Amino acid sequence: MDAIELLLTRQSDAKLTAPGPNSDQLDIIKQAALRVPDHGCIAPWQFIVVQGDARHKLGEIYHQSAVAEQQEEKVIKRAKELVLRAPMIIIAIAKYQAHPKVPHIEQVQSAGCSVLAMQQAAFAQGLGGVWRTGYFAQSTAVKNALNLDEQDEIVGYLYLGTPEIECKKAAKHKPDDYFTYL
Repeated sequence: MDAIELLLTRQSDAKLTAPGPNSDQLDIIKQAALRVPDHGCIAPWQFIVVQGDARHKLGEIYHQSAVAEQQEEKVIKRAKELVLRAPMIIIAIAKYQAHPKVPHIEQVQSAGCSVLAMQQAAFAQGLGGVWRTGYFAQSTAVKNALNLDEQDEIVGYLYLGTPEIECKKAAKHKPDDYFTYL
């Protein structure tokens, strides 16, 4: 797959199954994460790979945080199941570092770029992925359980695996609706 084809056909695949990335594919995904724009070369990221039985540990973290933070019953009930939607999850974290020229938002954006780069690397290798956020990306209890600092941000959970169904999605946005000229 060439770069233009990748950029114009990349999609999110929410229904993922095994196999997930093998070690060679994961190595490429990791390398892609580290090639994103990084003002000041400060590498404001951390990644946690969750696969196999470790998904249950993350599900327990989700469950405990939902209970502790008194979430709705449906959030508590689904907490342990969410992590089983793919064989691998990569938690992407913006690790904020005080810097005179690199504001917090640029560091979060860099970490966000890493998620897209990892998803594209997976897609280019025939895998599927979906970038998820939601309550568990904002939860203080989850951040504490993952030993993150207060200023760190979970920018997303990248679910990776093999798409259960092949469903090519047509482009739904038209460039003329979003681009203007000055």
